[in-house]
Amino acid sequence: MSDSEDFIPLDASDLDNYLGQPLPVHQLREPVAVNDIRRWVQGMHYPNPLHFDPDYAAESRWGQIVAPQSFVASTEIAHGVWPANIGRIENSALLFGGDEWWFFGPQIRPGEHIKCYPMPFDYKVTNTAFAGPTCFQRGDTTYINTCGERVAIQRSTTIRYNVANASKKQSFQETEDPEWTDEQLAELDARKVSFIESVRALGHDKRLFSSVKEGDVLVTNVLGPHSLPSFATEWRAYPFTTWYGARRDFWSADQFADAGYADDFQGHEGDPVMERFNPELTDGAYYGPSRGHLQPKWARKIGMPRSYGYGASMGAWMIDTLAAWAGEWGFVSHVKAQYRNPAFTGDATLIDGIVSEVKKVGGKGIAVVAVTMTTQTGQVMAKAVAEVELPLE
Repeated sequence: MSDSEDFIPLDASDLDNYLGQPLPVHQLREPVAVNDIRRWVQGMHYPNPLHFDPDYAAESRWGQIVAPQSFVASTEIAHGVWPANIGRIENSALLFGGDEWWFFGPQIRPGEHIKCYPMPFDYKVTNTAFAGPTCFQRGDTTYINTCGERVAIQRSTTIRYNVANASKKQSFQETEDPEWTDEQLAELDARKVSFIESVRALGHDKRLFSSVKEGDVLVTNVLGPHSLPSFATEWRAYPFTTWYGARRDFWSADQFADAGYADDFQGHEGDPVMERFNPELTDGAYYGPSRGHLQPKWARKIGMPRSYGYGASMGAWMIDTLAAWAGEWGFVSHVKAQYRNPAFTGDATLIDGIVSEVKKVGGKGIAVVAVTMTTQTGQVMAKAVAEVELPLE
């Protein structure tokens, strides 16, 4: 019997019932606050003073603290995953597989109350080295600001797989965090300082299109080594993880059971009924499908070797890296990212970019940037291609 014949079949046919069908519009309970933005850049490890220092921000083109472009994902009740997690797949678990972002220009400022319009897009089932038959499902979320303007469209890809199949494959073997010497940690810190210095060096000035050429290399953005505290900080940067932070009246109490999640990973995460009684059961840090991020025991139950970060945050890290290079007069208009391996505890993340093309389109200067995210050992975590608008003068 071949290895593939040993796998439990994966039936994703129920997803057909949801494709192209709009889901209920939703939003956070309150408008965006300044500390929501500060908490976001803290959780994403993005030390750009435009987003936390009121004195620095007052001298910017905005005249105040504004949210980074990556922040839009935090205004959704499940960071864009919901329309890519609709339909039943038995005994399943989910990982983030990628994001495609289109940004349209409006900046999110304190006081904005973003509405989110989700809709399932498509899916396909294919064999993977990680879990055998695997469903790659995509869903779109459109983000609309208080003025009725489109802020962004997010097309998320989830990886849905049978838990027993992933356990059989055991693709990840390193269950222990790597050890770092003091010298290695000092080197990481020095590289982080270099990134901060590059942000400060550009300051409020413009990175003109005419100053950029093919082959230009972005300063590496370094995060980590990741840890349980850093992942917890990351999770809490999403306002929907705060008790009663999001409106979920339309969300079924059996949301994850209905989606076919493995029994151990159903729980009450996002359950609007339980949240009124015992919200600790509903926020995803302690119980339910998200707990593998912060609890190694539960990570191993779904085929992960140890605790791991959030796919939506990986997308934010790349957007932040691009935005830091573009400066406050630049704009990240499009990013298409594929996530290959999550960020595990003990590993560092290095984000590199190189300008692969410069072009003028419709009177706009566009730099096309190829982005690669790797660990300290060079293992590829994600790749992306982005378009960044830069001022012509």
